[in-house]
Amino acid sequence: MTKPQFTPPKRFRFRPAIPGDAAKLAALHTAVADHLTSLYGKGPWSSHTSEKGVSYALRHSKVFVAVEGAAIVATLQLATKKPWAIDASYFTKCERPLYFLAMAVAPVRQHQGIGSKCLEEAERIARAWPADAIRLDAHDANAGGGPFYQRCGYAERGRVSYRNTPLIYYELLLTKPVSK
Repeated sequence: MTKPQFTPPKRFRFRPAIPGDAAKLAALHTAVADHLTSLYGKGPWSSHTSEKGVSYALRHSKVFVAVEGAAIVATLQLATKKPWAIDASYFTKCERPLYFLAMAVAPVRQHQGIGSKCLEEAERIARAWPADAIRLDAHDANAGGGPFYQRCGYAERGRVSYRNTPLIYYELLLTKPVSK
């Protein structure tokens, strides 16, 4: 039995998302949720995303898309406001953290390096913001992306349960930590 050949990602570029992307982004997030549910069963990752939810994210954070031609193949979101599920006391003290939220890669394009490119783009954006650190949480389950974030240089900062959902906190420091 031969191992499948790695297919390098097609040419894609990042751009800021616009309100006209809301339907496609909702469909992308929902497709990813359904894919994870088919692989790992029903869990907190199974929630569907609405256009209204995407529109809210567009108004209250910065959302970016990876596009190939007219197709959106991935998305990521960065925010300065701490999400409800993150306890800042687990993270390195800094003055300008960014929160990495809602990354999604089209199921047919997963395992082709696009997720890593999304993290590289998030780091590029964060350094220009400027931010001191990128913080995120991942499900502490097989459906979570923890090992992926660690391979991409993010350090684990803690394990918590928020509303009965086990989470792992990760952080990428962009500047030297602030002294206490």
